[in-house]
Amino acid sequence: MNNKRITINKATPKAFDAMLVLEEFGKTCSIHPILKELIKIRASILNGCAYCLDMHTEDAISLGENARRIYAVSVWHESHLFNEEERTVLRITDEVTKIADKGLTDSTYQKAIELFGESATAEIIMLIVTINAWNRIAVSTRLIYKP
Repeated sequence: MNNKRITINKATPKAFDAMLVLEEFGKTCSIHPILKELIKIRASILNGCAYCLDMHTEDAISLGENARRIYAVSVWHESHLFNEEERTVLRITDEVTKIADKGLTDSTYQKAIELFGESATAEIIMLIVTINAWNRIAVSTRLIYKP
């Protein structure tokens, strides 16, 4: 079996450049850097993306996140290690990543608006959309993270 797959940035550079624009937006939005990494880690767990999980775990550690909380992201809903804002962001990440299950529920959406406001909630959704796109690129092309 031939494991070699296309490289998106070489095969379709314009599409890849569009992804980089979304990534740059994520760097400039108002969401706390640790929350951004929790989003990326959680979506990558749900999507089975080892490339992104490896990268964003490393990024979270470099921002000061501790290993115990990173391990607990996979079971966040049962963990006491996350505050209300983090739990809300993780819930949105679950619901948007698994959008076909039930969509973004009204209760989760309203809680996000209450905690973050409309602008930051929109940023959170876009961060989730972006990491889901990266996960799909990495998984479908079998990328391997090499820091």
